[in-house]
Amino acid sequence: KPEQSAEIAAHLTRQLEQRGLALEPTRQRLELFLSVQNTYIGIFTVLGGLGVLLGTAGIGVLIARHVLERRGELGLMQALGFRAGALRSMIMGEHSLLLVLGLILGVVTASLAVLPQLIERGGSLPLTFLVELIVAVLAFGLAICAIAVATAVRGTLTDSIRRE
Repeated sequence: KPEQSAEIAAHLTRQLEQRGLALEPTRQRLELFLSVQNTYIGIFTVLGGLGVLLGTAGIGVLIARHVLERRGELGLMQALGFRAGALRSMIMGEHSLLLVLGLILGVVTASLAVLPQLIERGGSLPLTFLVELIVAVLAFGLAICAIAVATAVRGTLTDSIRRE
């Protein structure tokens, strides 16, 4: 009888404890299992987010390198009358567009990859976390772009023409 299940479980556990029997309700065991599973999922989600942010920082390194390689071209443009601010905004616009397009393509392809699983299992996505992550990647990427452009385009660029 269901009313006696706790009493019988306690009696069997006492009697067969030396043989390794430990009875516990299924609900309690499943909750414990799901808490461990959710902890792993949470850890991997955070690590994945950190990996994305670290990859975004790598974009800054690539932008700085790209701008440093183009210093001769930018110096020529400055010698022809382009102001440094206009050059910065042009470079920032180029790389911001690439960042936004890359982010859009990443979100679309990730959505297409996850869609069959969502339809099959009927689950839901942590939309709040995903939106926060996308906004953080966009903001961090734009900040890294601005820092990379500012450090790479400082000073007079016309000196770079002399070096070439």
